Amino acid sequence: MNIKFWGVRGSIPTPLTPHQVRAKISAAVQRITAADLQSSDSREKFLASLPAWIFGTAGGNTPCVELTTSDNQKIIFDAGSGLRQMGKSSVLSESLHYNMFFSHFHWDHIQGLPFFDFAYNPNVTIDIYSPFDDMAKYLSEQMVSPYYPVTWEALSKKINFHVVKPGQEIQLDNVKINLARMNHPGGSYSYSVVENGRKFVYATDVELTNDDFDVNNEELKAVFYGADAVVLDSQYTVEEALRKANWGHSAFCFAVDFAVAWKIKNLYLFHHEPTYDDKKLNSILESARWYSKYIAHGEIKVHLAVEGRELRL
Repeated sequence: MNIKFWGVRGSIPTPLTPHQVRAKISAAVQRITAADLQSSDSREKFLASLPAWIFGTAGGNTPCVELTTSDNQKIIFDAGSGLRQMGKSSVLSESLHYNMFFSHFHWDHIQGLPFFDFAYNPNVTIDIYSPFDDMAKYLSEQMVSPYYPVTWEALSKKINFHVVKPGQEIQLDNVKINLARMNHPGGSYSYSVVENGRKFVYATDVELTNDDFDVNNEELKAVFYGADAVVLDSQYTVEEALRKANWGHSAFCFAVDFAVAWKIKNLYLFHHEPTYDDKKLNSILESARWYSKYIAHGEIKVHLAVEGRELRL
């Protein structure tokens, strides 16, 4: 399976500000030498040597992750503003059928659906899955006047809704999907996808508690245990997580602890705090990697979820 990040930011879309762009340019200029400008190769080498926070960005779109199975099925996790970019970057011939799984229905996870071009194509089928019985109501009510000029009725007539619950395994051809309820205001759900013996987990919007570390919890075990890659809410530093208790999000170090408990191989820090710039996110990544080496002895690889980045399992 192939996974691609289209939106990794939490709470609200967060484009780079003019000040942040100038800061990146200034930081790059301060590092350059005459030797770096001698040839195209030396210039490319210089750019490649820059820290990730200078030469690039984690991105500002809200959550949307695309998974493509080995037989080319399309599975989309959440419909944040990143879904718009996915629609603009994809070719219709790639798929006329999308399976869309929602963690929950807070705005940052649904706001991209009205801007998903393929949803308006009458030939496209979209199967939507969620444990929330009123999912159709939640999605359609953001497309009413005066909030949006186009109503739900303008979308494809081939949009189908499926209510799924924890403990109910979903079979999509040769792919198996399980889900678990997580601690978040109003509830949120994580999903695991297993194909050809490899497991991927999408677990956004969770404030980890002691209960989430109970390795005897069968619901959590079915989703998380031994996963090859987990995309996990790591929105805060420890200090901010303590200040924002009960807001429904986790600190990066708690995410590392969680990965250790469930024997996860690759942890992707996700749902980035909108007030954190790229430099701070890079600092959080370095701290998470240090902490992982300290408590897991290098057995867990920690990554930063970045828009446009792909991983293959």
